[in-house]
Amino acid sequence: MDIRQLQFFVAIVRFGSFTKAAERLRVAQPAVSMAMKRLEEELDLVLFNRQERKVSLTAEGEIFLRHAEKILEEVASTETEMEELRGLAKGEVRVGIPPMMSAYFFPQIIRDFSNRYPELHLSVSGEGASKIQKMILDGELDMGVIAGASFPDTLELRRFLREEVIVCVPKNHHLAEMERLPLQEFARHPLIFYKEGYYLRELVFDVMRGAGLNPAIRFETNLYTLVKSLIRKGMGISVFLRMVVEEDDDLEAIPLDPPLYLDLQIAWKKYGYLSRANRAFVDFLLEQSARAHQPVGSCPARLVPAG
Repeated sequence: MDIRQLQFFVAIVRFGSFTKAAERLRVAQPAVSMAMKRLEEELDLVLFNRQERKVSLTAEGEIFLRHAEKILEEVASTETEMEELRGLAKGEVRVGIPPMMSAYFFPQIIRDFSNRYPELHLSVSGEGASKIQKMILDGELDMGVIAGASFPDTLELRRFLREEVIVCVPKNHHLAEMERLPLQEFARHPLIFYKEGYYLRELVFDVMRGAGLNPAIRFETNLYTLVKSLIRKGMGISVFLRMVVEEDDDLEAIPLDPPLYLDLQIAWKKYGYLSRANRAFVDFLLEQSARAHQPVGSCPARLVPAG
């Protein structure tokens, strides 16, 4: 018994005759008749009631039909899954990740994803959120991590992480003893900030402008490690995601008052083709984020001052 025999058998039942089955399958009718004769001989059963222009199933044929359909469904499912695996085996994921996230949240994600899908090629670009968004829309990236208040409707978004934004000062700074820091107090100090296009700058500036505050920026850079070093040197203060300073013993993390949070999204072109490899990365990121933090799903991107 082979798959071809099962396909012939099911086609005969579906189309009502050997001739019509042969026409639909684009094979010679004698080949279909011979295959069914061999099948009945192998089973030592009569499967068809043969009439002049039409065939019907015997009781044994009815039972065999149920099994034949299940086998063919399983074969089709197996072929589909193997095709998916072939797609993953040779796929590439081009993802943009802001530098701060690439250093503190994504190393473990990248390692674990590579362990699960060792044949996939993962290409990571470190850019600001605004540039990542543009690169996705221009086709230079398949997807990327972005944040902000609004996005074009040509992007598909999935939120995977909400992280608190904190003020970072040296341990010996006079603000270090404060449990919370009002935004007005933060704005009075010399600030070290990221350049335009970086999500933390956009977040804090939007909130400060909304409060009628005009920040005094002393130094700008897109290097978060340099921001930390300048804070240590007493040149000013800044903001980070909490995860970025949790292991720095010489720096103090102070929550803002009211607290401020940032939603991070994984984004891709809404109307573009998302390959199997890219879908695997999105699913893996959401899965791992849900395990490590509170489960989050699809929601509008936004800047979130906590109430």
